[in-house]
Amino acid sequence: MKRFVFLILLTAVTLLSFNSPDISFAVDKGGCLTCHQYPGLVRLEETGDFKMLHIDEEKQLASAHGKVDCKKCHAEVLEIPHTGKTKVECTITCHIEDRGKIDAADPSSLRAYHKDEIFAITRLEDGSSCRTCHPLYPHSKNKKVRALANMHTGFLLCEVCHLKKGPSKNLVYDWKKPDVFEFIGEPYGTHEKRESKKPEKNNGVISKMLKIFSEEGNGSNGEKITEYLISRIAVFSVNDGEKELLMNTKDNEKAKKFLDKEKEMQPAEKERELKYFHREIAKQEVSVACDKCHSSNGILDFRKLGFSGTEAKDLEYMNIKSLLTKYETFVIPNLFGPK
Repeated sequence: MKRFVFLILLTAVTLLSFNSPDISFAVDKGGCLTCHQYPGLVRLEETGDFKMLHIDEEKQLASAHGKVDCKKCHAEVLEIPHTGKTKVECTITCHIEDRGKIDAADPSSLRAYHKDEIFAITRLEDGSSCRTCHPLYPHSKNKKVRALANMHTGFLLCEVCHLKKGPSKNLVYDWKKPDVFEFIGEPYGTHEKRESKKPEKNNGVISKMLKIFSEEGNGSNGEKITEYLISRIAVFSVNDGEKELLMNTKDNEKAKKFLDKEKEMQPAEKERELKYFHREIAKQEVSVACDKCHSSNGILDFRKLGFSGTEAKDLEYMNIKSLLTKYETFVIPNLFGPK
């Protein structure tokens, strides 16, 4: 009976995949977009650069290879996590006649294939002490979750996950005032666009005359500048009705001095300094970190933060969370492709 029900469900899913224009998993057979659909999915490289792993579904489907299953090119990706599986092979089932040309091509040309579909923040300065030492995308050690953890850079401050439970009470979670940021692709998250005119450096008579005779938007005096602002969730302590942002900005100068002399420090001295900087910071296990926010009784009330009922439920019951917390390795099923 169970086998019969399974066959019915499988048949229904197959029919839907071929008949519904709104469902794209007929192409994404391996469920790659379960993770790769999220902007800000970034891996920190040993060189200090970062590799962006986001794939915009709409742009991908509209591209020349939009109807090609991901595994046709990324043939080595069979498990999650699939760290180090970066080789792209275009000549196993496609472009067989062009194998010689492709093998001779610069590998970077293949790596740049998804460049038009990638969205990621490239600069975000919030004035925190964390950013004095840590890069924009700080998570790099845990290969299983590093990219997904880095995705949160554009949505919340470090302290939301890493603030140590201590004397601070009456904690609330709310939006921090917007910060200016730069990005690749299109902005995402809680962002807004702000246009303004570049302030004049000189208010003399000649400058005023130049402004009068120049067209709006042209020249140094009438030039418009566009800034993108992003708001992120932060943690506040409420005392006597006043909200205080819990973000360390007081150790910035001390952290800069630490970086200058770090290489010359003895191990015990370095450990002592690092302990000081992380005195209010706690590391989290993967399962704890995910459930801390993404659950019905998590620390974040997504509805109060302005998310709709549907959005709040999606955030509370994200399927990707189980993939990270329940399995060390997950084998990608091949439901519709050849054996």
